[in-house]
Amino acid sequence: MLDRLREMLDTGLELAKLIGISDIIDIAIIAFLIYHLFRFIRKSRSGQVAKAILIIIIAMSVANLLHLRVVSFLLNNAVELGLIMLAIIFQPEIRRFLERIGSGKIKELFSAETTSGEVEIAIEETVKAYVSLSKDKVGALMVFERKTMLDDVLKTGVAMDARITAELLKNLFWNKAPLHDGAVIVRNGRIIGAGCMLPMSGNVNLSRDLGMRHRAGIGISETSDAVVAIVSEETGSISVAINGMLKRHLTPETLEKLLRSELAPDVEEKKATTAARLTDLLKGRKGDKTNGKEDS
Repeated sequence: MLDRLREMLDTGLELAKLIGISDIIDIAIIAFLIYHLFRFIRKSRSGQVAKAILIIIIAMSVANLLHLRVVSFLLNNAVELGLIMLAIIFQPEIRRFLERIGSGKIKELFSAETTSGEVEIAIEETVKAYVSLSKDKVGALMVFERKTMLDDVLKTGVAMDARITAELLKNLFWNKAPLHDGAVIVRNGRIIGAGCMLPMSGNVNLSRDLGMRHRAGIGISETSDAVVAIVSEETGSISVAINGMLKRHLTPETLEKLLRSELAPDVEEKKATTAARLTDLLKGRKGDKTNGKEDS
């Protein structure tokens, strides 16, 4: 056993001597590109397609290993045709990537844009606006983007780049405003689009009293991981759609808690941990005082 370990160590040292500085730089660059490529795919809708391709490749390997000739033949042909189809499927992402390179903004693809402060302000201002919109029975539809990027949806509306305020939201959703019928898209705590058209839900089991705004909100939540906040124009009730599920008749307090738990979970965990520590500290102090009285 010790001899084997020594042989492995000696082999490792010999290989390490062969590695130069250029090799280390080469490996680091490739690792950096692969990491950010997977990160980019995960953020886009094409991430689901990439998972399907990975499953096909694994199935093809298993079929070759088990000598399943017919299955291997079909999968090999599917992969060959799939290489051509990839350029079509990933066309929006490829185009966006090339546009970023051409404009010198490639850093934006790899940088983390989300700041907890902006998200916190966005949640607070959204709740303020929804309280007023609900009271006045003004319809509203906001889509909070998460990992799945909604660039295709943005093309159907008007591009923006604005900080979220209650006043701005009330103006956008005012029933005589030109963009009030569409959805507002939020990315990293900022409004990036308004008047956007969303795909309708294909769920035939939805309640008949749900209007187009609710069906559109459920539809985008079915095809992405977005959090959708809705105000009914007929009743003024507040709803939230997540993963194709609609939570209706929410109070402002429940809306705020739900948005915080879904959009800023790290902040909520820190607050909960801090509150728990303070509670334990206060309990400890009370216990010390009680013990002091008993001792006296």
